[in-house]
Amino acid sequence: MKPLQTITDPVFVQKQHYDRLDRFFLNLIRDERDLPFIHLTLKITITLIPLAILLYMPFVTGWVWWLIALAYAYFNNIVFKGPFGLMLHCTSHRVLFNKNVGWLNNYLPWVIAPFFGHSPETYYTHHIGMHHAENNLEEDESSTMPYQRDSLKDFGLYFGQFLFTGVYHLCMYFFRKKRKRLLYRSVRGEILFILFCIALSFVNWLATLWVFIIPFLLYRLIAMMGNWAQHAFIDPADPGNAYKNSITCINTKYNHKCWNDGYHISHHERQTMHWTEHPKHFLQTLDRYVSNKAIVFDGIHFLHVYFWLMRKRYDLLARHFVNIGNQYGSDEEVMRFLKSRTQKLSFAEPGFAPA
Repeated sequence: MKPLQTITDPVFVQKQHYDRLDRFFLNLIRDERDLPFIHLTLKITITLIPLAILLYMPFVTGWVWWLIALAYAYFNNIVFKGPFGLMLHCTSHRVLFNKNVGWLNNYLPWVIAPFFGHSPETYYTHHIGMHHAENNLEEDESSTMPYQRDSLKDFGLYFGQFLFTGVYHLCMYFFRKKRKRLLYRSVRGEILFILFCIALSFVNWLATLWVFIIPFLLYRLIAMMGNWAQHAFIDPADPGNAYKNSITCINTKYNHKCWNDGYHISHHERQTMHWTEHPKHFLQTLDRYVSNKAIVFDGIHFLHVYFWLMRKRYDLLARHFVNIGNQYGSDEEVMRFLKSRTQKLSFAEPGFAPA
């Protein structure tokens, strides 16, 4: 266990002076605190996209092609994938550009996102239209509840269902809810991405595999690993309570790289809270974390949680568990508590009481 320590995660610091380029973009965006999103978008635009285009050029062959392909894979999967994915997450909840240039809000989901394996707008429809609306409960098509959440076999079932039937189930959800606009956006984005990849495969199948298809598979795997970890520990008596079905990870480099994404409890509690506000809000609402026996980890992020669960290393999880309110006397007690929250839950169980 760890005591609650000083929070080192990023918060907004007002700049006294901006350069000319920053001042130009500040006139276009809705919130000054989102200027780092512009910087990231520009970096991706001038590095990743040109590398992708080069892979389709007929004059690029042999070892030069593979050198560019490796550079593309490095920038895509190591440098930019996490920051871009969570930038898309933040801008799905809070629109980036103001109304005067609202058309620019299409640039991330329609132009850049496909390079990272996102079919246009399906992230928005799944995450905003369904996941937050259902909060990991029965009608959430990505709910972790009916799975044993420290089981690799169960995760394989979970991921397989999402990969092969996820869009179908998402569309059926919107059909049941009579949310035609979100249904249309889901179908349109997924079909156009598939057709786009098929068409480009006739141009250069290897480049299409490297530029779009592999990132697509990796993104969906990592997304499900993240969601699994974020909702791995659930109170069977109160599964609709964000403090009891989500976790928070503090004081981790991941929060600096991925816009405080570790604050998943407060994100579900207030989904439009700006990413820079979460550390302060966490400290201001500690009493809620204590009263709900919320699970908070220090110094690790969601992939640590995922891999340690798959290895059943509850000892490592307990070592990074924050003992808020001094409610636990030992790591062994924490381990028992964590294990009790990863058990498979049936939606039909008598104890299932959505909040």
